[in-house]
Amino acid sequence: MNADGNVRHYIDAHTPLLVDRLTEWVRIPSVAGVPERKHHLTRSANWLAGELRGVGFPTTEIWEGAEGPAVFAEWSGNPGGPTILIYGHHDVRAVKEENWDQTTPFDPVLRDGRLYGRGTSDAKGQVMAHVWGLRAHLSVTGRTTPAVNLKLIVEGEEEAGSPGLAELLQDHRAGLDADAVVFSDTLLWHADHPAICTSIRGMLGAHIEVYGPLTDIHSGAVSGPAPNPALELSRLLGQLHDDKGRITFPGFYDDVEDITPRRRAELAALPFDPQDWLKRSHTRSISGEYGYSVLERLWERPSLEVIALAAGDPIGVQRAAIPSMASADLSIRTVAGQNIQDVAGQVRRWVEENISAGYAYELSLDLENAQEPYRTPDCLVLDTLSTAMAHGFQTEEVGRMGNAGGGPAEILSRALDVPVVFFGTGLVEDNWHDSDESVSIDILKSGAATLAFLWEELGRRT
Repeated sequence: MNADGNVRHYIDAHTPLLVDRLTEWVRIPSVAGVPERKHHLTRSANWLAGELRGVGFPTTEIWEGAEGPAVFAEWSGNPGGPTILIYGHHDVRAVKEENWDQTTPFDPVLRDGRLYGRGTSDAKGQVMAHVWGLRAHLSVTGRTTPAVNLKLIVEGEEEAGSPGLAELLQDHRAGLDADAVVFSDTLLWHADHPAICTSIRGMLGAHIEVYGPLTDIHSGAVSGPAPNPALELSRLLGQLHDDKGRITFPGFYDDVEDITPRRRAELAALPFDPQDWLKRSHTRSISGEYGYSVLERLWERPSLEVIALAAGDPIGVQRAAIPSMASADLSIRTVAGQNIQDVAGQVRRWVEENISAGYAYELSLDLENAQEPYRTPDCLVLDTLSTAMAHGFQTEEVGRMGNAGGGPAEILSRALDVPVVFFGTGLVEDNWHDSDESVSIDILKSGAATLAFLWEELGRRT
């Protein structure tokens, strides 16, 4: 049996244990941003630290973050060899248990090749792919230490915007020197057509409150002349995009970089079927900025979404009252060339210029947790990952893609002054942040195999 076959044989033989260990970890409800769940973040961190010690990491530490603990581990057994820092997260998104049909969120169940449960894909499953990829690498090669020096940070506050990551990196900077970061919190394009993510978008959150009457007031008493903040907010939201699907903030597109011919060709090479996309993404229809393909809109162009909207009596008995306040939360995704501070100024000017007389408002922009976009430069680790993925997924072609969401890649790259290379095992149909989140066991196995090949190939090349 050749080296590729040995790796797959090891992972196949240990798949039941991989599933069992991931199931045990997912049972810990390490939900970010929920005070009553905070102690579960500590339990989750300690569980992972123990798992990493079981793999062989001689150093494991728990670092206290702003919202949750991070796990740090190091295995440096090759002086002069390359050093890779692996990034992931063990906190998970809040749940609405009543919307789950396959199982309750923290009682994982395996059905039809998928493990259902919160965090199975985002991102505990991705961390477990690293654990079993490293196990396979050591077992098949007979090594007592990995072919490369490995450091690992799995933070506990990514779903809260990584508010403490920059400080953690600064506080522990002396021990974080590396040649590159492998960032594992992204998606693959398709189960049958793997692709390497080479860019992520930036992220800025905004919250706007529009005020009308001084108190909620009976509509039968003042309806007609009274200002209605729900109507005014609706009018504002309706003007966020023009008839071409472009965002209307002044100067918003001035610094957006043009899509290069190389990038257009990379995205065009990915197999795309509209009906397949609608089925996997559950999005009903396709919309967005005129003049760009779906994948270009998804990964190379900025976007703006309304993610929460409230006014009046959304639940309970209606009072037939004009609300005194209406609110909305916006999620703004930025791309290469844009700067979060500049975009924040554009949002402020737009609201100030477009709010109607007779209303008051408050606008807050979450600059503390905002993230800049990032694009992976050409580098040895990226080239090596492409080779490793071809072996891991047993394919001749590995494409290039982007990630529609954000993440602290730019923070890591800037703090450590190294390139960030993305490798994730998620799929759009995994339902991140939604009900019935799940992960494909076959994809996890291919991901673990990819990582086993990556460490061996990277050690050989360097």
